[in-house]
Amino acid sequence: MGIFSALLGNAGAVSQEDLINKYGQLLTDNEQVEMGFKLIRDTFIFTNKRLILVDVQGITGSKTEYKSIAYKSITRFSVETAGTFDLEAELKIWVSSEVQPSIVKQFTKSVNVYEVQKVLAHHVLG
Repeated sequence: MGIFSALLGNAGAVSQEDLINKYGQLLTDNEQVEMGFKLIRDTFIFTNKRLILVDVQGITGSKTEYKSIAYKSITRFSVETAGTFDLEAELKIWVSSEVQPSIVKQFTKSVNVYEVQKVLAHHVLG
């Protein structure tokens, strides 16, 4: 659990308590929130069983999609860091044998994309 505690100091990280209060109804029995990241309106939630992507949609944000991805189905992922003039970093996740990435998310500089990659690698690579 030390890796997760150390990463919570990141400006884009969300506390476990806040994630459980807001998204606890999504969890199965024996599933625990380990950490999460806020990306403008969207949220990445890492649990001990899966990755949950909360995608707030529309101008008003009244529509929300919850995607669940089992770590074992993630075949690869990539991280592209923000450059000097580029304000956003990018994370791409491929699920199963898809040719194109299933998930592409933009991160502002407030989120350390290396930390997100580290947590994802921890779960995918075991």
